Amino acid sequence: MYSGSQTSQNQTSSDFILVGLFGETKHALLLYTATFIFFLMALAGNALLIILVHLEPRLHTPMYFFISQLSLMDLMYISVTVPKMLLGQVTGDHTISPSGCGIQIFFYLTLAGAEFLLLSVMAYDPYAAICRPLHYPLLMNQKVCVCLVSGCWFLGMVDGFVVTPIAMNFPFCHSRKILSFFCEAPALLKLSCSDISLYKMIMYLCCVLMVLIPIVVISSSYALILHLIHRMSSSESRRKAFATCSSHMIVVLLFFGATIYTYMLPDSYHTAEQDMMVSAFYTIITPVLNPLIYSLRNKDVTGALRSRMQSGLILRKVVKRKS
Repeated sequence: MYSGSQTSQNQTSSDFILVGLFGETKHALLLYTATFIFFLMALAGNALLIILVHLEPRLHTPMYFFISQLSLMDLMYISVTVPKMLLGQVTGDHTISPSGCGIQIFFYLTLAGAEFLLLSVMAYDPYAAICRPLHYPLLMNQKVCVCLVSGCWFLGMVDGFVVTPIAMNFPFCHSRKILSFFCEAPALLKLSCSDISLYKMIMYLCCVLMVLIPIVVISSSYALILHLIHRMSSSESRRKAFATCSSHMIVVLLFFGATIYTYMLPDSYHTAEQDMMVSAFYTIITPVLNPLIYSLRNKDVTGALRSRMQSGLILRKVVKRKS
């Protein structure tokens, strides 16, 4: 449970207080235990997918390279926010220093921005495979894929470097209690007593660049894909084309929908408590769902996992015989 006395003892005048995800609800212990389980599932699922893509030759394709990068982002994404929250719940110290808050905001914005752009790159890959099959080896060769992913990481870092200093340089002269379970810029700026219109304008421009542009790219790619699918005469070809795109579309809807709700809708459309629940969804739940969506719905991944498990069993038997 939230321990105000212990927190106040550990807090300095410049520290912020994170209220936590569940506050002082009756079943907080059970809910935080479930959060810890989700955290472990996200770590295990994304790490397994990264290792599997790296080791299995059949997964050495542009699509799975992008999926492994998405898993890396999700793994880092959840690690930036959840451990601090769980540690605070165990120790009773819910404070976070300004430098720690700035680090959380920077990595959160960097990873979110990089993921937005990566999802748009992942939409271009099926477009090239389905609509430009003869040019696909040239359009999506290894060098191009590495450059695209590097660009996603670089632009995500630019987003973090631009927004974080602005958010942290505002004076905070009211309560230092952040109504969130991590340092999220919109929740932090509600504590400021100065004019934050400049920040809101910059955040809006960043959202336009990092959210709307990827949405345009994704929508255009899938509009062209659906147009081509509609013209296919074979039902089997249509089924395979839909299967190629469906997993990615689910991830896009989950991630972009929650982000648009938090960052682009006016404040009058949502409360701080609703923002925290939505933030928990795309910070905790989405990293758990992504590897499940891309593995359970994908025969290549499940086949590669089975072959690796069988290889491991065979290796154990050989070792036992020799010993």
